[in-house]
Amino acid sequence: MKKRFLLKTTAALIAACTLGLAQAQTTPIKFQLDWRFEGPSALFLTPVAKGYFKEAKLDVTVDAGNGSGGAVTRVASGSYDIGFADLAALMEFHANNPDVPNKPVAIMMVYNNTPASVMALKKSGIKTPADLAGKKLGAPVFDAGRRAFPIFQKANGIGNVAWTAMDPPLRETMLVRGDVDAITGFTFTSLLNIEARGVKAADVVVMQYPDFGVKLYGNAIIASPKIIKENPAAVKAFLSAFTKGAKDVINNPAAVIADVKARDGIINVELETRRLQLAIDTVINSASAREEGFGQINGPRLSLMASQVSDAFNTKTRVKADDIWNGSFLPSAKELDILPKAKK
Repeated sequence: MKKRFLLKTTAALIAACTLGLAQAQTTPIKFQLDWRFEGPSALFLTPVAKGYFKEAKLDVTVDAGNGSGGAVTRVASGSYDIGFADLAALMEFHANNPDVPNKPVAIMMVYNNTPASVMALKKSGIKTPADLAGKKLGAPVFDAGRRAFPIFQKANGIGNVAWTAMDPPLRETMLVRGDVDAITGFTFTSLLNIEARGVKAADVVVMQYPDFGVKLYGNAIIASPKIIKENPAAVKAFLSAFTKGAKDVINNPAAVIADVKARDGIINVELETRRLQLAIDTVINSASAREEGFGQINGPRLSLMASQVSDAFNTKTRVKADDIWNGSFLPSAKELDILPKAKK
């Protein structure tokens, strides 16, 4: 009896130790999105839902955000380990905070092109960038398209414009009401929001920055120096699991919207599926993304962007491209080969 008790006790202790070891080997990672749960957030919610992060011994928590600037700041503060943010916002943070010790770095490019664009209603008479001169433009003060507008303005020889600020939910409403002549915003966000307010897509003029000489990168995965230094293996595992999930998202966007719906039950499934498809077509599986390779960057292009952001954002110091990018954790070329070939 005593022997049997000892055997059971020993077995229980071994099981407890094994469980404890397994839990100890799982790395918790707090991940900060740039925006609320919309179609494109499936890129991060799908690898969670499908268990890809779990298979990589990662316990990833994905939280909604309220802008790239906030995502950068939260990763810099140590509140989050990894995040998703517009590369220009990361550059601005670096250049304006030269003495801050824990500046995040970009470790993987996701939106190879900036999703920013200028949008106007056709009835306004605005057809080309030059037509924006003297007009009233609207966008939240932190909007990526508004911040980068001086680059778009210079590239297209646009005269002076007037700006009106508003909270994000009012941007498209003010355009439709005629309170502003045009707005800046992410194409896959604002265009669909305009449609939701009763305007047909055919009645909207969309001037996407990449189509008008502005070759800025868009959103990248960023990481804190702390996790890079203390657990580089977890960073590498995160990118590998993310890439596996991204392939599923790109190949079947309609199926993965369920993962977004699971996090935010009030989303419009049809709308968010279209939003995700638009993001894939315009900034994820773009011609330049296929040329440079998913997740990767082109050195000279990154350096040019650093210079343009320094000028447009009037930063305290010049942006140093080498300081904001670390591509050493990227998966293998075979793993990164996930972009469908261009349709002929």
